[in-house]
This record gives sequence, C-alpha cells and structure tokens, in this order.
Amino acid sequence: MRVLFIGDIMGRPGREIVRKLLPGLKERHGVDLTIANGENLAGGLGATPDVVREIVDAGVDVVTMGNHVWKRKEMVRAIDDLDYVVRPANYPEGTPGRGSILYDKGGIKLGIVSVLGRVFMNTLDCPFRVGEREIAALRQSTTNIVVDVHAEATSEKKALGWYFDGTVSAVIGTHTHVQTCDETILPGGTGYITDAGMTGGQRSVIGIKREGAISRFLSQMPIQFEVAEEGASLCGVVFELDTETGTTREIFRLTEVSEV
Repeated sequence: MRVLFIGDIMGRPGREIVRKLLPGLKERHGVDLTIANGENLAGGLGATPDVVREIVDAGVDVVTMGNHVWKRKEMVRAIDDLDYVVRPANYPEGTPGRGSILYDKGGIKLGIVSVLGRVFMNTLDCPFRVGEREIAALRQSTTNIVVDVHAEATSEKKALGWYFDGTVSAVIGTHTHVQTCDETILPGGTGYITDAGMTGGQRSVIGIKREGAISRFLSQMPIQFEVAEEGASLCGVVFELDTETGTTREIFRLTEVSEV
C-alpha cells in the first residue's frame, strides 16, 4: 500500500492546491490512501465541517488535526459525525471526536493515530503513553498504523519516533510548517520524518503573509494575520507499506509547485 501524507493545509490557497494537484499525484505515485493534516483549513486557523468535506471530495481519505482543532465552534459541534477526522488522542477523556481510527481501504485496514506534543504547547496527557495505548488497541486489528505527531519541538518528535519504532508503520511530524529533509526508515521498520511541511503559500512566514508577520515581530502588537497565496505548493511524504509486516519499505518527500 502506498500512502500520501499531505502536510498542514493552510486556508483556501492550500485547499485549492490539493484540489488541483492531488489527482495527478495519486496517479503518478500509485497512491492508495491519502492522509492530510487539516487543522488550518479554514482561514489558516482551525477547520469547519464544510472545508473538511471539500478536501475529502478532492480525494483525501483521512484528515488529522492538531492544537487548533477547537478554534471553530462548528467543528466542536460536528466532529463526532466526521468519522474520517482524527483529533489528538491525548486530550482529556470525554473530549469530542476520535483520537484514532481504523480505516478500511480496499480490504486493508490502516490505523491512524494523532498525538499532540507538550513542549512549547498546551500541556495535555503524555503523548508517549497515550500513543502507546492507542497503538496497542489498533494492533488488535492491524499492524498497519500511521501516527501524526503534531508538535513544536524537533527533539520531542524524534523521541516519539524512536519510542514507537517497530510498533507502527510510520511516524509523520506536523505543525511547524517547514518540511525537513530527514525522512528515513528506523531500525524497527518505521518510516519517519520530523515534519511533512505545509501546503499553501510558501513565500510567507509559515503560511502567513510576510508583511504582517514581520510587523508583529517588530512591534510586538497584535496584528490581523492574512493567509499567503504566493508560491503555492503542496508538501508531503509518500511511503510504501508492507501490509504483511506493517513496516515501511520506502519513504520520500515531495514538493509540488502550483501557482494558484
């Protein structure tokens, strides 16, 4: 099975790039299943059910979230009904939504887990222990498991990659919006990358128009950020799973440019 993981989709420009490029990417790389981080789908901050459905209609199978999952009240109300949306599993018990799902694609079951880091982020339950618990539950049904580690610190992502090595198929980092060049297959067969990157306007400050971001740094005053459109591109990783063993055979980065 070949899986495409699309890095954080940033607002309307990111959604348009996905709609434009995803069909060709799937055909070119023989992609069987597509996962995308969608916590910034709506105006670059949070998501609504409508924009989530928009990228699903464009060909995304599963949408993972992150620390902005609750920024839009529409998502709080609707997330229980969106069975293809995975929010971080380490929110407290009773939080709406699902921290992991079992997705059936052509008779092959794939588990998808999301965990939120704690370094420089809001403090939640331990992503190591919660992730381990979710993985153990999924392994009752499949050895093909992908973990989205939505975290700020490279060290925490790396540590989680090593901690889960050999128990999951892939650990994909998200959140920082800058694609890293450290994709690898760990000794236990787990594919890993620290950050899959961002899908949206790249001539920006992590997807925000650069003028506003620079002004914020210079003035230290609150500034209304605007989503950037310049240098529109789709960033992500493709990895091939051995569905018999649940390990990764191959992993590579991709960046596809498309001026929207």
